[in-house]
Formats: sequence, structure tokens, C-alpha cells
Amino acid sequence: ELPVVMITKSEEEQIMEMAIGSKIADYLIKPVNPNQVLLSLKKILDGRQLVSQAATRGYQQEFGRLTLDMQQLRTWEEWANFYKKLLQWELKLDESPEEGLKGVLATQKKEANELFARFIANHYEQWFSESERPMLSHELVGKVVAPQLRDGKKVFFLVMDNLRYDQWLAIKPLLSPYFHQKEEGLYNSILPSATQYARNALFAGMMPASIKASLPQYWVEEHQEGSKNQFEGELLEAQLEKLGFGDRKSVYQKVTNLRGANKLYDTIHHHKNADVLTVVYNFVDALSHAKTDTEVVRELASDDSAYRRLVKTWLEGSPLLKMLQWASKQGFTVVLTTDHGTVNVHRPSKVVGTKHLTTNLRYKTGNGMSYQSKHSFVVKDPSVIGLPKQHIADECIFALSDLFYVYPNRYNHFVQYYRNTYQHGGVSLEELIIPYAVLTSK
Repeated sequence: ELPVVMITKSEEEQIMEMAIGSKIADYLIKPVNPNQVLLSLKKILDGRQLVSQAATRGYQQEFGRLTLDMQQLRTWEEWANFYKKLLQWELKLDESPEEGLKGVLATQKKEANELFARFIANHYEQWFSESERPMLSHELVGKVVAPQLRDGKKVFFLVMDNLRYDQWLAIKPLLSPYFHQKEEGLYNSILPSATQYARNALFAGMMPASIKASLPQYWVEEHQEGSKNQFEGELLEAQLEKLGFGDRKSVYQKVTNLRGANKLYDTIHHHKNADVLTVVYNFVDALSHAKTDTEVVRELASDDSAYRRLVKTWLEGSPLLKMLQWASKQGFTVVLTTDHGTVNVHRPSKVVGTKHLTTNLRYKTGNGMSYQSKHSFVVKDPSVIGLPKQHIADECIFALSDLFYVYPNRYNHFVQYYRNTYQHGGVSLEELIIPYAVLTSK
């Protein structure tokens, strides 16, 4: 653990490489003046503290401006840029010991989520009758994947279920040795921000109501048995056909556990000639569910910062990173994205309804519901936002910010069980504003 600084008059590349390979802390070439020595010492002994202090000072100076800015946000693009700023400070303060300042930022983020939820409630329905709107789930393949195929690129299309934007920022440095970042952006998950709806829309290139109407054999209702996402490969094939790529070789793979991941990595070389190699990777989603059910994971992912670190640590040793390294060597262009994010829920909201209501904690669909309207974005006619209806009286409610729905039966038990767990399906910055990136091999 002792830092070593090498001082030498030699500028030979071989000696530099040997020194760096020996993990020296710094390398100074003679003649050396006292300020160089001082700078090296400060970097080694005080570097972490200086970075932390700079982040603390920066956020303290920026706090007032962020508070003022969030009151004036009017468009989705403005909200996306503001969310980026919040997360940049959140990641910088991860390095700071100032717990009080982190608490201030958490409060500011909560206030932003309340305002963003109000923004979505006021604008989301209009997006389906206006041309001015953010890119939504069903438009991503056509607007991001298709241009790569038109340029003659082989595409490795990676969908990491439940990956939040802050988690993408955390894992991005792990990919930089293998890829150039050609493009990075944010888009808006459709509601409900849940796998059955958002990911089916992503692969189909159409909203859920349209999938049910035009491809009913690939749509599974909430109340029906079986996986709600068992036809993603077929939906993608249909979309690629519609986009004019029906003659391209397309391969679809889904990974739900480590055994499946290792099996895919062992055989992935068989797909090196594919034009579109699509991989759905479910680990991050499984991690969020495990936090609900497993005490150990609750400890490991106790808050957003710990959750980010856990995802990064997992990727470092996962077969997925090996697959991405392979994709880089094979010359694939990687399009990495997700279907929705997830939010840490804290506040319960009571809902009363029939046994046919959906079980998700962040949204409910059905009829005859009783709920607290101030806690919800209420859509009286789901077809207006592209969702299928079972009955004419059906409506949808989506939990805002960090709320979660609980039935009155055994209310206290379920409040304690689900509080401080990661859920998705509702309206929050973390669930709806999600990343995509286009990466080219180095």
C-alpha cells in the first residue's frame, strides 16, 4: 500500500512501461523542481480529499441555482438536462464524506420528482396527439438501431432490463477501454414503466393497444397466466420487417440467470455473422426484486449510491462484460439501452378495488377503484395513451414520485415490507428518463 514515486532522467519508453506496470504512484523526469514534488505529494496523499472538497464547494454554490431552475422547467428536454445535472452532482458527492450535503441533495431530488410528476400528469396524454414530444419506447429501434443498419453496421442490441441513467453513468467507464461513444441520449419510457408494456412496445415498435389490435397472438393480458414478454423476438422480427430489414439475419437471446449467461457466452461466436444480435439481460431487474425479498440485498443496495456500486461491481465480473468485449473485437456497433428505470419507494398510498386489479405497486388498471387522487396520475381512458382496455369502465392510476400502492388489508405489514424497496411502473425521473448509447469498437 506504500505509494512509490519514481524519479529518473531516463525518457525511454521501455522504462516508463516497466514503472507503470509495477503500479507506481507517479513518474517524474529529471530535472525535478520542488513544486513538481509538492504536486506529486498532494495528488497522492490529498487527492481524494481535494476532489471531495471541490465537489462539496461546487454543489454548495450550485444549490440555489438548481432550486430556482427546477421551478422554471417547461419542456421534457429541459427536465432531462436538469436530471443530468442532479445526477452529476449525486455521483460527485458519492466521493464526499459530507452526509449532510448528500441529504440536502436527496431532498432537492425529491422536490424535483414532485414537480416532474406534475409535469407528466399535465403533458403525457397530449404527447399522443402532438408531434412535439420526446422519443418514447416504441420509437427507439426505428430512431436509434435502424440508422446503424442503414449504414451497413452489424448491431449488438443490448437491452439491460431496469437500468437507470445513474447506473449507466456508473458502468460506462468499464466499457471505455473497448468502445468509442458515438452517441448518448435519453428517452422517455411509456407508462406503465413496467416490463410488460415498455419492453413489448420497444420490440414491437408500437404501443401496447396497437400490439393487441394488430398482433393479438403476441399480447398477453395482465390477468392471463404465463410470461408477459415471451414474444419479444417475434415482435422485433415484425418491426425489422416493417422497417425494411426483413432480409437481415437477426438473432434474439434472453438471459435470466448466470447459467444462461455463461451458456450464451460459450456459444456467442456462432452469431458473429448476425446483422442484429439482440440480447435482453435481466440481472438489474432481478437485483431490484431481490432487494424486496432478501435481507442481505437490502443491506447491499441500501440506497441509490449503494445500488449503483452494486451494479458496477456485478458487471466487472459478469459474462456480459466478456460478451461486450467479444462484440468489440468482432466489429459490432453496440446499441445499449433499457426498457424502464426503477425508484426507491418510501410513502404508502391506500387503494381499494376488486380482486381483478393489477398487482403492481406503482400502477393499477381496472374499474371500481377508490384511491387518493393527489397521489396519482389518473387516466380515465387508457386508450388515449395507447393502452388496451378490458372493460369500457377501465381506468389507470400511476403512483407519483416515491409513493407505492397498498391495500387496506394488512396495511401496516405491507407498508413495512415494501418501504425502501425498488419498484417500477409509475411516474418518477428515475423510472421514465432512461438512457441509450451507441458504441463503436476501438
